[in-house]
Amino acid sequence: MDSQRNILLIALALVSFLLYQQWQVEKTPAPQAVEQAQSGSTLPAPSFADELDPHPAQSSPSAKTITVTTDVLTLSIDTVGGDVVAADLNEYSAELDSDDSFVLLRDTQGHQFIAQSGLVGPQGIDLSSTNRPHYQASAESFTLADGQDELRIPLTYQANGIEYTKTFIVKRGSYAIDVAFDVVNNSGNNATVGMYAHLRQNVMDSGGSITMPTYRGGAYSTEDVRYKKYSFDDMQDRNLSLNLPDGQGWAAMIQHYFATAWIPRNEPGSNLYTRVIGNLADIGVRMPNKTVADGAQANFEATLWVGPKLQSEMAETAPNLDLVVDYGWLWFIAKPLHTLLSFIQGFVSNWGVAIIILTFIVRGAMYPLTKAQYTSMAKMRMLQPKLQAMRERIGDDRQRMSQEMMELYKKEKVNPLGGCLPILLQMPIFIALYWALMESVELRHSPFFGWIHDLSAQDPYFILPLLMGASMFLIQKMSPTTVTDPMQQKIMTFMPVMFTFFFLWFPSGLVLYWLVSNIVTLIQQTLIYRALEKKGLHSK
Repeated sequence: MDSQRNILLIALALVSFLLYQQWQVEKTPAPQAVEQAQSGSTLPAPSFADELDPHPAQSSPSAKTITVTTDVLTLSIDTVGGDVVAADLNEYSAELDSDDSFVLLRDTQGHQFIAQSGLVGPQGIDLSSTNRPHYQASAESFTLADGQDELRIPLTYQANGIEYTKTFIVKRGSYAIDVAFDVVNNSGNNATVGMYAHLRQNVMDSGGSITMPTYRGGAYSTEDVRYKKYSFDDMQDRNLSLNLPDGQGWAAMIQHYFATAWIPRNEPGSNLYTRVIGNLADIGVRMPNKTVADGAQANFEATLWVGPKLQSEMAETAPNLDLVVDYGWLWFIAKPLHTLLSFIQGFVSNWGVAIIILTFIVRGAMYPLTKAQYTSMAKMRMLQPKLQAMRERIGDDRQRMSQEMMELYKKEKVNPLGGCLPILLQMPIFIALYWALMESVELRHSPFFGWIHDLSAQDPYFILPLLMGASMFLIQKMSPTTVTDPMQQKIMTFMPVMFTFFFLWFPSGLVLYWLVSNIVTLIQQTLIYRALEKKGLHSK
């Protein structure tokens, strides 16, 4: 196998991979059945849809919002229901070089994405989407002061001798918001309530393109399923209902670079659910009811993550929450690559330079295989005259031809597949790095130098793709070939053009990796061919 055929193999694998990813995003069928976990559940799965009037909430004329500001978040909380109706990420800009913060949660005309939570049950106060408590707050704005590590925002409501307090707890540098309900019962009778928390968003297309097949939709985790996507199409086809016997799990809405999730705390027997109301989809958790005796109190706790996909912080917030950084089936390669890339960036302080260093490390580690590849190719070329004579002597007897070829390979100590292994290893590494770069929010709006202001976006002037195509052309010219068929020769000549076309829309960080990888290949080719020439194995 020669290098031109290797390039063809890369191209076919790359195109197949991209087409497969896009097909997965757009055409993956919904599950035919959703089974509930049965063992260890303390309560049957509550039918949440029957507890809360399934009509979209309408803005109340008396509703007002309070603002909560930390170093990383600016939240708007509606005093009616205590829902988080807006969340700005202070450290992430909406667009490159924009002064506006990225808005993750919003409640605007045509696009609603909010985090709702409340109390239902016989003495619940969230009776319907249009009949929710009007909380009282001590101020209209709360700010985490300099030197302050934690800020608590209590919202209070009283009805029928029961005092309800909903407290938001935010911390410095954290995208995890603790939400606690305290119920104090002085009604003279027992009170029964249960907490729910869900994310509500307009049903949307999952988005993405053939070169950037990103996902937007639901996801969840249970004791039995570490991480699973549940798209808007899945929600429309079938409501999800899963028991969480040990209370371990979460429900999320995810998108490119960012995620929002509800995590129940210390609530065995919770239920994870989805439902679709018109053009709105909910995914969330319903915690089991608690009976509060007269003169007693009860509390419920959950955590709302609203922020970027920061793996270490998410892993600390909840088990498996970091898996929303979805590296696909090659996660076992992509995750170490991302870890190594982050480690390098910690020293060089430039993600583009880190990608270059990572490329040298990866290709350096593969050098023995690359050398074996070119040596095998050289030996195969040396055998071409003998193979041609064998074909002429044997004719159309394929079985005999195969036997004598294998004997010749064995005699000359040549492995005809020796040139394939490096290319087979390189493609998984390329695909894994593709996802590592695609899913790394750290690369979002990260500059390299010169005209590359955002490594997560395409090269605005297509300089890197053109240089990558030119490097492929040089590799092709340097590589000897045994291809004589005119059609195959034209295909090989056209391959750099096709690759350049595809890479025009790739994230510039990925194109940078491929360009540097090609440069390393040119260097390695030169060194290896010089050594082979000294042994008399290399000839064009």
